[in-house]
Order: sequence, then structure tokens, then C-alpha cells
Amino acid sequence: MQIDLSGRTALVTGSSQGIGLAIATGLAGAGAAVVLTGRDAAKLDAAAAGIDGQVTTVAGDVTTDEGTAQLLEQVPYVDVLVNNLGIFGAKPALEITDDEWRRYFETNVLTSVRLTRAYLPGMVERGWGRVQYIASDSAVVVPAEMIHYGMTKTALLAVSRGFAKEAAGSGVTVNSVIAGPTHTGGVEDFVRSLVGDDLSWDDAQREFMRTHRPQSLIQRLIEPEEIANMCVYLASPLASATTGGALRVDGGYVDAILP
Repeated sequence: MQIDLSGRTALVTGSSQGIGLAIATGLAGAGAAVVLTGRDAAKLDAAAAGIDGQVTTVAGDVTTDEGTAQLLEQVPYVDVLVNNLGIFGAKPALEITDDEWRRYFETNVLTSVRLTRAYLPGMVERGWGRVQYIASDSAVVVPAEMIHYGMTKTALLAVSRGFAKEAAGSGVTVNSVIAGPTHTGGVEDFVRSLVGDDLSWDDAQREFMRTHRPQSLIQRLIEPEEIANMCVYLASPLASATTGGALRVDGGYVDAILP
């Protein structure tokens, strides 16, 4: 398939590293003008330097009203919005405080809602647009070690379906992507926190998949570029009939035909 996003502007939140950077790189490779966002200007500049294409950066904290206003001032409209920003971490269920529940919800869910609310009307008015939410297998198979994270990813599935209904018949599609256990720097730290520092990375990854993610059918961590491939497709005209969906790039982790 040939995907051409020339003339389209794409915004990817949390895109200075990991899955977000891989998605931005893929969209730029398809011809889109890409906007990277994150809190660290130096990391954004380094990320932008590694992308071949038209790239701009906006440094700021979009979990705040001030950071969001700054972003909207610099980037008033987009054709593709990928809500990738998210936080995660392990914590015993009964030790998660009210403040942590709020922080996870506000970061992982409310930020995406706020940006969708800002950009979706323009997409509908122009008759074309793509909104995506990067969810997780944890939305369906909530991990015992981080139920607050799983809760936010479950919420994103509902948010995505709801906004798809809001955009019905407009030429705008809204979908979520269920990403499975993915190899990023943050996940490496997470794996180490569960299996220890004594093993080599290859052995640590295998032990993590064996003991904590045994449902995986590919029996390895997913590479960020594999998530990006789905996102680039969903951003393209080729996915014009795909909306309101939760599409899995989970390595077969979720043991169900449908999410």
C-alpha cells in the first residue's frame, strides 16, 4: 500500500521518545508535516533532528491549561491528532492514593479529551480528519500491579467510541489503538523493577514475558515502529471506513476475538 499524507498536519503528543516518536517518524515518512510535543525542549529538538521530513516542536506541559493554550496558539488546527501522552508505573492496588488516581486520569484521559475538544470541530468543518488514542492491552486485561493505569486505558476506549459518534458522517474518523507490551526506555525500567537488575536485557525481557505477560502470542516485546505502522494507516485515506474501533497491535496478548 502507498500512503501519502502530503499536505496534512499531524500532532503527536508525548512524542520526544518511545512510541510517540516512532509514530511521528512514520507520519513524517508518509509526507505529513509533523508537530512534536513534550515538556523538554532539548529532547524535542534531538527527536526532531532524527526525523527526515517537515517537523516542528512545541515544548510545554499539555496536562495544564496553560500548556494547552500555548500549544493551540502555535498550532491552531491539525488534520491528524494522535493522543499518545501517558504515564504508567507499578503500585500495589491498595496503596494508590486519591492524588495518584487523579493524576493518572488527568494525564492519560482528560488531556486527550481536551485536545480532541479543541481540534475535532475544525476537522468536522473541513470534512476530513483523523483522531487516534493510544490505548493498551491493559485496557482489557487490567494488570494487578497497576490498576490505575489500566483504568485510564479502559476509559480511552469509551472516549474514542464516543467522539467517533460525535463525528459521525463528517469524514472524520476516530479510533483507539490497543498497544501491547512495547519495547521503550520506560518499559525497560518497568521490566527491571519487576524482574531485577541481575539478568541481561534479553534474559530480563524473556523472564518478564514469561512471568508477567504469558498471554503474548509473539512472546516478545513489540517494537515502537510496529505500533506506528497501524497509526500511519489509520491516519491515511485508506482507512476512511474505519472509525469507532479499537484496533489491536498487541502481539496477540488479549485473549479475545474482539476487545
